[in-house]
Amino acid sequence: MNKQQRLARLRDLKVNYDPDAPHRPEDGWRTDDYCEPLPSEPPGDPVEGGPFQAAQTLLREYKVADPKLVRAFYDHDAELEGRDMLLQLRFHGLFGLWSGCRVGRVVDERRVQDGRPVRVWGWPYQTLEGHIEQGQMTWEVWKWLDTGEVQFRIHSYSRNAGSLNPIFNLAFKLLGQHERRRYLRSACERMARMTAEALA
Repeated sequence: MNKQQRLARLRDLKVNYDPDAPHRPEDGWRTDDYCEPLPSEPPGDPVEGGPFQAAQTLLREYKVADPKLVRAFYDHDAELEGRDMLLQLRFHGLFGLWSGCRVGRVVDERRVQDGRPVRVWGWPYQTLEGHIEQGQMTWEVWKWLDTGEVQFRIHSYSRNAGSLNPIFNLAFKLLGQHERRRYLRSACERMARMTAEALA
């Protein structure tokens, strides 16, 4: 089955967990949070062509994923919200595991966080049936409107969903969390580097 066929099959799949249920550690859920500083800009709303907008573009196109770790295939003409994404998860270059995700609600809003105004733009993707994991990963760009600081933030929760392939199960048990953290750290580093390159 080729990539296009695999991608087309995702539209009939459902999310493989309950997003509204508690995601407690005692039930096997792991939580990850990362915050990467990006180049700052003047206080106030995001400036045209500035770091906030540059990071938005990178996120919208899913450029932060290191293709040596995760390769993504999707319809580039599809709306971001609701977009199906076919991911190939790679374990040390030994093999690739195909997994499906779907983009959830795109957020573009002002918030007050710890008494400070912040503009937040981002989106989550949720795992679909057949994914070796269950959970959600949220990617966001934050701009603190009082200081102009810009940040890339990742929040995720996940647990092993299991696979019919015992080799994949063993590899995920031995390497899964390590590879996940490696992937998230890499995404932060790539976002900082590629945002700076876009501005240059």
